[in-house]
Amino acid sequence: MITISITQVHNIIFSAQLLVPASVLPSGKQGIIQIIDRLGYIQIDTISVIKRAHHHTLWTRKEDYCAQQLHELQSQDRLIFEYWGHAASYLPMTDYRFYLPRMKAFAEGRYSWAEQIRKKHSAVIKSVWERIKCEGPLSSKDFANPEDAERGPWWGWKPAKTALELLFWQGELMVTERKNFQRYYDLTARVLPDWVDRTYPHEEEMGRFLIRKSIAANGVVTASDIKDYLPGSEKKVIFSCLNAMQEEEEIVRIGLNPGKEKEYFTFPHLLESCENKRSRDKLIHILSPFDNLIILRKRTESLLGFNYALECYLPPRKRTYGYFVLPVLYGDKLVARLDAKADRRTRILVLKKVFLEPEMLAADTVLPKFVNKLGKFALFNECDEIIMEDVIPAKYRGPLENLLKGNL
Repeated sequence: MITISITQVHNIIFSAQLLVPASVLPSGKQGIIQIIDRLGYIQIDTISVIKRAHHHTLWTRKEDYCAQQLHELQSQDRLIFEYWGHAASYLPMTDYRFYLPRMKAFAEGRYSWAEQIRKKHSAVIKSVWERIKCEGPLSSKDFANPEDAERGPWWGWKPAKTALELLFWQGELMVTERKNFQRYYDLTARVLPDWVDRTYPHEEEMGRFLIRKSIAANGVVTASDIKDYLPGSEKKVIFSCLNAMQEEEEIVRIGLNPGKEKEYFTFPHLLESCENKRSRDKLIHILSPFDNLIILRKRTESLLGFNYALECYLPPRKRTYGYFVLPVLYGDKLVARLDAKADRRTRILVLKKVFLEPEMLAADTVLPKFVNKLGKFALFNECDEIIMEDVIPAKYRGPLENLLKGNL
């Protein structure tokens, strides 16, 4: 086993995540595709106090990102599709076949809760499928809810919404596009391009795919990281494939110095290219809570030394940092947290709370870079003004406000 320093590990991680100065992406849609392919998935989330998570994660890596281009990649170019990655996600169409096992599991009734719902709503499911077959793409709002219908089993969904989701999960329907964030479903046969490989992956092939995707996205990973980053294989399959890929020298096993007892895995070329020094040109990024860099919370704490939890699902009295807190990355350190809200009516970005970590306060040059990034983040959120309501430590509120003047 090769032992490397935490600095080397950080160099590998941030390069893999496309968060370093050397990460040059093509313009337009090709750059978006490269991000999604590298990261394996981009999580979609419903919360919209700022730009939604998928837009935010892509913008973080590509400041000329355009939401219309993402829409075209799905609805016209058919180079991405929606399904369950780490969660609800945009995925590369080239990876479609590796999601067939999960679709098959739903179709064969291997999820008992889904099978119970299928039996309960079988007539609705058939009716929904027939309507889409005859009428073309439809959304849940195109189906009326019977007045005497019981509330649906998932979060109060109406029966037609439940039917659409089941048909989607088992692969009979695909999302052909979104309009105002509303999904429009069509038959898979009419959405899936002819060029897509539909070969069903065998067990070992699936395990190797997940290992390669996880390492490409994260740089260095444990077996648990691989299992948690994207679903699809049991842990015994992952271990078997890891052993085989080590013997074939496709991957190498590494340890971290000092004090990390876990075994990590990476590609040999990533290990060879990392340098045991910090980049002088440190970038600053405002991250989505669902950003791929920090989505595995235990990993974030172990490798980046940052304890982070999304608190919007907690009652207000139990929140430490706020409703929708955004971590701030500077170089290889997470140095601040923002509880932000974009008021689209007034075009004001409200920073309800700004928490500055000791790592930020120790760097003389970070505050101007931070404020500059805040200005870009406000414009990304279609805001022309920034208001800070609370800053911790409080003595930095004045310097931050002075830097903000004239920034937008």
